[in-house]
Amino acid sequence: MLNKLCFVLLYLFFTGPAAAQVVDSTEVVLDTLMVEEPVVYGENAIANQKALQKFFDKLYQLETTKTGKVNIVHIGDSHIQADLFTGVIRKALQDKFGNAGLGFSFPYNLAKTNGSYYVRYSSNESWNSYRNIYPVNGAPVGLSGIGLTTRAKDFAIEINVKDPAYEFNTLKIVTPQKQNLFDVATSSKTIVLESNVPKKINHKIKKGEAISIIADKYNVSVAEIKRANGLKNNNIRAGKVLRIPTNEMQKKSIKRSEFIPLSLTEEANAFSYTSEEAIKKIYLLPNKKASQFALNGLVFGKNTPGVIYSSIGVNGAKFSDYNKYPLFFEQVPVLQPDLLVVSLGTNETFDKMEMPAYMSQLNQFIENIRQKNPDVEILVMTPPPSLLYRRSLNTYAADYAKEINVQAEMRNHASWDLFSIFGGLYGVNKNYRQGLMAGDKVHYSKAGYEKQGTLFTEALLQAYESYKLSTKN
Repeated sequence: MLNKLCFVLLYLFFTGPAAAQVVDSTEVVLDTLMVEEPVVYGENAIANQKALQKFFDKLYQLETTKTGKVNIVHIGDSHIQADLFTGVIRKALQDKFGNAGLGFSFPYNLAKTNGSYYVRYSSNESWNSYRNIYPVNGAPVGLSGIGLTTRAKDFAIEINVKDPAYEFNTLKIVTPQKQNLFDVATSSKTIVLESNVPKKINHKIKKGEAISIIADKYNVSVAEIKRANGLKNNNIRAGKVLRIPTNEMQKKSIKRSEFIPLSLTEEANAFSYTSEEAIKKIYLLPNKKASQFALNGLVFGKNTPGVIYSSIGVNGAKFSDYNKYPLFFEQVPVLQPDLLVVSLGTNETFDKMEMPAYMSQLNQFIENIRQKNPDVEILVMTPPPSLLYRRSLNTYAADYAKEINVQAEMRNHASWDLFSIFGGLYGVNKNYRQGLMAGDKVHYSKAGYEKQGTLFTEALLQAYESYKLSTKN
């Protein structure tokens, strides 16, 4: 009891008004004190599983008939943008139910930020970008949470799929208001242009040669040679090269490569290209009729049944950032989500947003999603454990997690308590010592994100097995 009382007094002192003056050494002491508190890990289970009934129905149909596709869309912040967490879930579900494609992808590197490993993008032009974390200014920020634009009319974006498992048969191009801004090409043809040009003759002067001898050899005058080479007299030197003027013509060939645009199909929310053969490289080109270009994302699919797991994340994003851009919600239907997973909250804690305000933004987000996707089912992940500025207990995350779980049944969504499963309020330092967290005590290591992905997959599949036991037997 005495140890706990001492800890509370120290915590109040270091997080009070004078906290800004605390020296760095204090952070180490606080970390050590917090480790002494018991780390309680929550049960790895999906709460309110009945909210996923339609999703599980479709997953069961896929598993039993080996037909159709199930679309899962996962939206979040920096924990999601790099696709480490979601990449593990995607691979595991596709191993069990079939691989129907990578799903959503975005050229994050062209926006000068980090992205998924699975696809590499390169371009001959620089692109302008604008993230949803910034104030609304008219930028076309949509499905990716990042608006990517250019006015250049001679760009090409080369798209290379690095993982053979995600070679694709269909590509959807997502643009603001479904504008037809891009062409695609899988190859280029070589065009040869021929013309007649004056023949070029160069003569290397040999020892003892006179300019008159050289002129006689090529049947031109001395004056013509002097004029062609800018000579003021007849003196020449062995080893030098003279240009010999001539009236003769010769053929000159110029080769250039030209992309062959492929026909696109207009769909309800995008333009698409389909190929019978699997593709691992494709080019995105300007539509010659357009004058400025904006890209909100691409969707890669395969002509096989299975799961498509789309991942969308923006560094620094909050629910309010997605909520303020209507174009995001207008474009979500292009992904045809059966299940939408949301992982946001860490950035709200650093704004010290009180729980009611956070829940208001979360519920507004859910409402916006359901307005455009009435059949989608939703699972809300709680934010993971973290420290505020490496020293303070993140009680905001604890409050968010508790309320998410409380409201799940009332709001008819499922929830997964990552906060508790990863140790809760006092789990950060243990996670860090195990190599699961980065030094900022906010982000996780590759191993940490992969463990989160593995745990979520286990919880989701366990919920699915429970569904089968209760409804199919």
